[in-house]
Amino acid sequence: MRVIDTEIFEVKIIEPIVHLDDRGYFCETFKDNEFCENICNTIFIQDNESMSSYGVLRGLHYQLPPFSQSKLVRVIYGKVLDITVDIREGSPTFGKHVSVELSDENKRQLFIPRGFAHGYVVLSNKAILNYKVDNYYTPECEGSVYFNDQLLNIDWKVKLEEIILSSKDKDAPLLANAKLFDYNQKLY
Repeated sequence: MRVIDTEIFEVKIIEPIVHLDDRGYFCETFKDNEFCENICNTIFIQDNESMSSYGVLRGLHYQLPPFSQSKLVRVIYGKVLDITVDIREGSPTFGKHVSVELSDENKRQLFIPRGFAHGYVVLSNKAILNYKVDNYYTPECEGSVYFNDQLLNIDWKVKLEEIILSSKDKDAPLLANAKLFDYNQKLY
């Protein structure tokens, strides 16, 4: 696997080595020892899958301590724009975001560490995402930030009138009003 640094040090793009031939392809999508050595020493405990249509935007979501989560996200069908926002108060990159196109063609993955909000919008007719998490979903610890907060200045690459949101995401607070992480708090 090839690890690509982003503008935010802790957020990483992973490109698997793809072996192509006339039968199709083969690639390793996750290898624990390489992941721990090159990215983060965490243990993923659950895999999730999500299917959505064009314009569906899910996010920006996170979980607060003691049930904060890291995620390793990949697209197995279609194409999405994946966004990660630093929501650690006191961080030198607080409020900044990383934007990465993930698709079944480029096979890229995105590592989202604890302390970051995560969201994506579907750019193809349909997309299927698979993602690993290192902690269980706990409703009382969930948080979110409004996707179109002007402070974040995110270009979602989809016209505003074409974006489809859940009622929960429509009502998400702005960054200034959200429950946030403390940059100095140990999260792992």
